[in-house]
Amino acid sequence: QVQLVESGGGLVQAGGSLRLSCAASARTSSPYAVAWFRQVPGKDREFLASIDWTGRSTYYVDSVKGRFTISKATAKNTVYQQMNSLKPEDTDVYYCEADPQFAKTSGYLGGPYWGQGTRVTVSS
Repeated sequence: QVQLVESGGGLVQAGGSLRLSCAASARTSSPYAVAWFRQVPGKDREFLASIDWTGRSTYYVDSVKGRFTISKATAKNTVYQQMNSLKPEDTDVYYCEADPQFAKTSGYLGGPYWGQGTRVTVSS
């Protein structure tokens, strides 16, 4: 079982940056990958990026490639998402998710473990 806690959301102006954190605590020694999603009520959850257990492999969907960067601090059991050049349409609740499988397709729907979300608001 993996517990995830997101932080780092907030209000930022368009063009600005935020760094989201996903702190993980696991009751298993099995490796797991972490991904970031976002969702607003009434819309489908959108997969953004993923990073594998080692932190050496990453995947990004086209809509965030070049603007968002996912990284991992293994010693802290924390995964980050650096978000640059933010746009008003990036306004959403952002969630991190953990799965034994490393997601490498844009249609990934998410695995068994989710955080509670952190809200990002980008003003124009």
